[in-house]
Amino acid sequence: MPHENHRAPGVACPRAIGDDASVTPIFIESIDDPRLEVFRDVRDRDAAGRLGVFIAEGDLVVRRLLAESPMRARAVLLSRSRFAAMEPFLVEHAREAPVYVAAQDRLDAIAGFHIHRGVLAAGDRPAPVDLAGILRSARDSGPIVALEDLTNHDNVGGIFRNASAFGAGAVVMTERCADPLYRKAIRVSIGATLTVPTARVRRAADAIDALHAHGFATLALTPIADAIEIRDWIETHRGSRVALLLGAEGPGLSVAAMRAASARVRIGPMSGVGSLNVAVAAGIALHAVSAA
Repeated sequence: MPHENHRAPGVACPRAIGDDASVTPIFIESIDDPRLEVFRDVRDRDAAGRLGVFIAEGDLVVRRLLAESPMRARAVLLSRSRFAAMEPFLVEHAREAPVYVAAQDRLDAIAGFHIHRGVLAAGDRPAPVDLAGILRSARDSGPIVALEDLTNHDNVGGIFRNASAFGAGAVVMTERCADPLYRKAIRVSIGATLTVPTARVRRAADAIDALHAHGFATLALTPIADAIEIRDWIETHRGSRVALLLGAEGPGLSVAAMRAASARVRIGPMSGVGSLNVAVAAGIALHAVSAA
């Protein structure tokens, strides 16, 4: 008679909370502990992607990293109170990463500022991803978002949040765009930069050429009056695979990108303002495309 937990070779047997499942916290007494180097002086140094890591901050973001992201978490650092609240989740999702726990004042001293959320995680930065591979895998998914030279981390994070909410297949970014794995961009996106497939290209034209080659119609968002209203374009092109092109606030898309796009579209009608914040515009356009 086989044991009740008998399973096929190579298949993991899940452990239930309350049996022998556990996560062993490592309590930190010294802020100079060398194991915490990836968390040190986060405010001043995380923009450069030091030590090949990114920093995720906050309960929801760290949960998303551990449970949903393909990226590897290297370590977790929590205040004592947040560890108590998150322990059941960590039992299930943090078995591969050490979990460090420190008093709030030590946590703040390590990070270099007050971490009022009490939750940090360090993740390994992934290797660059091939755009063609992403577009092949996105064949049956939602729209693609392509960004040209967006340097504001808040806008990049907001666009990723919208992309995740409306089921975008990927976000493509030119090399001058802000780092989506910068701590603030991750936080604004509520962890979407850790889950939405992302590729970098040198120029917007490179992205547009690849998108056309994979059967996407590219829609350049612009506030100019002679652009087609996006809902009208969608109505006459139902069933099309769509990529939305967005440029930085102020300059917008380059002339080259506008010329190379399948169509120029606008959100409207609007009154009282000439244009929208780029993250807001992305959300409205994604909703219009996804609802079609």
